[in-house]
Amino acid sequence: MSANIKHVRERIAEAAHTAQREPSEVTLVAVSKTKPLEMIQIAYNLGIRHFGENRVQEALSKIEVFHPADLIWHMIGHLQTNKARKVVSAFDIVQSVDSLHLARTLDRLLAEEATDQEPGRLPILLEVNVASEASKTGVTLTDIPDLARQVATLPHLEIRGLMTVAPQVEDLEEVRPVFRALHEARDHLRDEILGPTCTELSMGMTNDYVIAIEEGATIVRIGRAIFGARAYT
Repeated sequence: MSANIKHVRERIAEAAHTAQREPSEVTLVAVSKTKPLEMIQIAYNLGIRHFGENRVQEALSKIEVFHPADLIWHMIGHLQTNKARKVVSAFDIVQSVDSLHLARTLDRLLAEEATDQEPGRLPILLEVNVASEASKTGVTLTDIPDLARQVATLPHLEIRGLMTVAPQVEDLEEVRPVFRALHEARDHLRDEILGPTCTELSMGMTNDYVIAIEEGATIVRIGRAIFGARAYT
């Protein structure tokens, strides 16, 4: 795994330099879904601090056991509202908010858990289905501004940016317009609606993260290139 992580970091640095960016501008999230806790601990000991999970129950069993203070857990999968309560108490950021209903549910649950102290706001990303694929969740590009305006009124959530999953294609250049469109949408949100805290672009996985970084990704979600093939689907 050490060689895998080293290789991924080298490719991140190369892609960043190609785009005249600093490698430090890109956060590497190791996608640890289906992987045993032992592998997560090895990756942590090798310097990984951000981990992404998409199955709530599986993730909770890991988080309960392994939660060093500097480890950041990302919820990256589709989130059903009936599992939202467990997510707000365990995850540090939710990358997959795809509806106002889900956002309101998260906000209400956070309010219920608030103590006398002023609670922090949960960082979230709005999930966007840029290519309008029927098999994927996420709002359309045209729906982003209205959703962002409504979510921005919720006191316990903070929109940090946008997330997308690109289509699987043979020619990776075909995903470049998808990433570019998300970048433009993020810039519009930041400049016209949300302000300077809207900085994140979570896009790019094992197959296409180099292109994503060239197109402005600030977060890449890498599983197979770090941990190897999934243990199950």
